[in-house]
Amino acid sequence: MMGLSDKFKNRINQLDEKSVAVLLAVTAFLCYTCMYSFRKSFTAASFDDETIWGINYKVCLVIIQMIGYMISKFYGIKFIAENKHKNRGRYLILLISISWISLLAFACCPRPWNVIFLLLNGFPLGMVWGLVFSYLEGRRYTEIMGAVMAVSLIFASGLIKTTGRWLMLTFPITEYWMPFCTGFLFLLPFIGCVWLLENAPDPTEQDKLLRTERIAMDSTSRKEFFKMFKPGIILTVFIYTMLTIIRDVRDNFEIEIWEMLHIKGTGIFAKVDGIIAMIVLIWVALLIVVKDNLKAFKLIHIMIIAGFFIAGGSTYLFNYQYIDGLSWMLMVGLGLYLAYIPYNAIFFERMIATYKMKSNIGFVMYLAYSIGYLGSFLVLINKEILPNSVTWGSYFIQLVFLTSIIGGGLSLVSLCYFVRKKEGIDKKEQNPIKPWNVNNSDVQVS
Repeated sequence: MMGLSDKFKNRINQLDEKSVAVLLAVTAFLCYTCMYSFRKSFTAASFDDETIWGINYKVCLVIIQMIGYMISKFYGIKFIAENKHKNRGRYLILLISISWISLLAFACCPRPWNVIFLLLNGFPLGMVWGLVFSYLEGRRYTEIMGAVMAVSLIFASGLIKTTGRWLMLTFPITEYWMPFCTGFLFLLPFIGCVWLLENAPDPTEQDKLLRTERIAMDSTSRKEFFKMFKPGIILTVFIYTMLTIIRDVRDNFEIEIWEMLHIKGTGIFAKVDGIIAMIVLIWVALLIVVKDNLKAFKLIHIMIIAGFFIAGGSTYLFNYQYIDGLSWMLMVGLGLYLAYIPYNAIFFERMIATYKMKSNIGFVMYLAYSIGYLGSFLVLINKEILPNSVTWGSYFIQLVFLTSIIGGGLSLVSLCYFVRKKEGIDKKEQNPIKPWNVNNSDVQVS
């Protein structure tokens, strides 16, 4: 195996930088798509409106898994930020193995006690994104690689639901065994993707010059980073929380929303999400041509604002019957992910590059993730205490309206803050008093 690894490394080191970027982008996309089979496959089942402890059984599963996933995101603030890129591959395979075994226990254990295994399933999965993205960050082509990886959030959701439904319709597989069987189909491809990522070359010196060297961040570095960008980080976390809430509602209860629209079809999830993924990928990838980091950071904000406008505008048109349900699901999904994907791919990448921070994406990204999933958890609980007459479809519509108005406005404020912050730093550099330096080398603005 080591001989094969060495041969692969020699071959890949002979590739030009663009070819390496394509290889990393496709591999990261496939890796995270495979991860989704362990996380979201159970949402393809309806569980026949069963209840447990007075709560809808499927909702209970979503909440329990989200608790584990949310705890993982909070732990990831430290774990991902301090990760020195050692044993990343082993961590990824270990995390997925724990998640898969939990799905086996979920299938074998009788209801209602099997729900606890969704908690064990969710915790390891929360750290997969940060570990996989660490192979991509800090490179000249991080935009395109991050965009390709990030659209897996859209594409994988539809693909895994379609795969889960297909398994139950084609084979004698129950709703309880379907998540484990879906994970089985994607386990070996996931391991193969991790092996490819492990054997890919590190960022070049030119990458470090253009995008700032990425280093592990200790507790002091993280505190100083937060202190320097406190208003902007708070705004970003709040915006991301709202996006996470409506994205999770759409993702977890997409089947119920389609049923509200009276649109059926096993492949409808993959078709609609596939179209959205391609459009978002193209728009995000175009930012690679923008070499100026501040200009790109501004354009990312504009993209997020446009996403809120599309989501809110299309929902208004659907609410007053100017467009049909299929068009609405396409447009609201496009707007939602046009705003959501940048935070998972390029927002923090360009932020670090703009202000030349010697740090890494993991800290601020997982800070946003953890609060985002906490907000999503609270919204799920809120929905459950509402009357049964409030369906997931109508609840989703109200969330989109509210989020589009508030999120669009706060995104504009965020844009103004970060632009003024950059202007202030530039003025200090022109009239230096004392360079900002923490621990001499760990975190710097140059």
